[in-house]
Amino acid sequence: MNTREMNFWSGSGRPRIAPEHFNEIVATAADIALVINLDGQIETVVVNPLNQTMGRLDHWINRDLSEFLAEDSRDRVEALLKEFRSGASVITKSVEINHFDNANWEFPIRYTFHLTGEDGAILMLGRDLRPIAELQQRLVKAQLALEVDYESRRDFETRYRVLMENSRDALVLVDAASGRITDLNKAAAAILGSSPDALVGGLLSGELSAGNKSEFLDRLIAAAANDGATSLQSATQKSRRSVAIFPTLFRAGGDRTLLCRLETENRAEGVAAELAANLSALYRDGADAMVFTDEKGILRSANEAFMALCDAAQMTDIKGRSLADFLLRSHVDLKVLLENAQRSGKMRLYATRLSGHHGSQLPVEVSATHLSDQSNASFAFVFRDASRSEMVREGPTRATGQDMKNVVELVGSSPLKDIVSATTDVIEKICIETAVELTGNNRVAAAEMLGLSRQSLYVKLRKYDLLDKTPKD
Repeated sequence: MNTREMNFWSGSGRPRIAPEHFNEIVATAADIALVINLDGQIETVVVNPLNQTMGRLDHWINRDLSEFLAEDSRDRVEALLKEFRSGASVITKSVEINHFDNANWEFPIRYTFHLTGEDGAILMLGRDLRPIAELQQRLVKAQLALEVDYESRRDFETRYRVLMENSRDALVLVDAASGRITDLNKAAAAILGSSPDALVGGLLSGELSAGNKSEFLDRLIAAAANDGATSLQSATQKSRRSVAIFPTLFRAGGDRTLLCRLETENRAEGVAAELAANLSALYRDGADAMVFTDEKGILRSANEAFMALCDAAQMTDIKGRSLADFLLRSHVDLKVLLENAQRSGKMRLYATRLSGHHGSQLPVEVSATHLSDQSNASFAFVFRDASRSEMVREGPTRATGQDMKNVVELVGSSPLKDIVSATTDVIEKICIETAVELTGNNRVAAAEMLGLSRQSLYVKLRKYDLLDKTPKD
C-alpha cells in the first residue's frame, strides 16, 4: 500500500490522536520536528529522545528560524516559505539544511515541510544527516588512501621494472613453494633461450638440467642460506650453456621467493678479466706505493710509486732484497708488520720511516695484508707518504705534559740529582709508551725495539702502570 495516498485514514476508520500522543509520535518519527508560522518564527521544537547528540533546543522557541541556519541554507528556506505564503498548492517539500547555533555546533538535517491546515502553521520533520555525512567522509578518505596507495604501487612497479631491465645481471624470481618463475629480466631470458612471456609461469628446473624439481628447490634454498656465497652449477636445456645460479631467499607478502642471479662462464670470465685489468692499472698508476713480498719479507715486485719513494732507478735495484733494508728500524719494523698481519690478516697504519736508496728518510704509514689464499703465501704492503700529516699530528709525547710540569716544579725544592732522576723516568716512560704503540701492543717486538729483555720490559710496564693500557689506533 502506498502510504502517501489520500485514503490512508479514510472513512470512519480514521484514528483520533490525542495531542499528548501526537507529540510522542512526531518526536519518534523524526530526529527533530519544528512548527513554524509563515513568517518563519519557531513555535514548537521537539527532539527525538533517542538522539542525544542534539541536546535541548528550547531556546529556539519564539525566535526566527533564520537565526539558526547557516548562510547557505537561509535562501532555500526563505524560498519555500514564500511559496507557502503565496498560497501555492504545495503538499510537501524536502530540503537539506545546515543548522548553526550560538553554541558553535553545526549539523545537516533533511527536512520535509507539511502544511497543517490551521493558521498557516508548517510542520517541519527532520532527519539527521550526520551519520550519512560521516560515512561519506570515511568513503572519501578511503578513496584518497586507495589512490595514494595505487600511485605508490605504480611508482614502485616502475622503479622495479627499470631496475630489472637495466641490470647487467641476469635475474629470475622463483616461487620457493612451487619452483615456478614469477618474473625475470631480458638478460635472464636470453640465457635461458626464450622470451620472458614464455618463461613466466614455467618451472625453472624445466629450463635447466636440474633433475628432480623438489631436490632442485631444496638445493637452491640451502645455497641461499649461505647469503648468496654458494652457487649451483647447471646447464640450460636449449643452448646447453653452463650456468652458475646464485640464489637469495626473501619473504614478501607472506610468500617466500628466491631471487636467482644467473651467471654464465663467459660473464664470469669477463668480470674477472675486468677486475684484473682494474687492479693492474691501480698497481701500475696508483698514487700509493705498493709492494709484494714472500713470507720472509723478500721483495718480489713493487710499483713505480714505491721506487719513487725510495729513489730506486729500476726494479732490479730492489728486487730480491729484504723489505727491512728500506725501513728505519730494519728487522724490528719488518717483524712487527709480518707477525701482526699474519696473526689477524692485516695491519693498518703502522708509522715508521722509509730509508731511500741514497740514505734519505721519509715518514710513512704502512698497511700490511697477509695473502694466505694464494698457492704461495705472501704479503702486500701499501706505503703512504706521511710527511705532511706528521707536522700536525699529535706527537708521542702527548702524555708528558703533566709529567714535565711535575719535574719543573721540583726546581728549587729538590737537588739536581733528584730532578735528573725524575726526568730520566719521564723519558723512559715516553719511550716505552711509544714502542708499545708502534708495535700494536706486541710486547716481544717492543722489547726488541727498545733493546730490552721481555722480562725487563714487563717490569718497567708495571713500574709506570702501563700494563693494562691499550695503545691508540
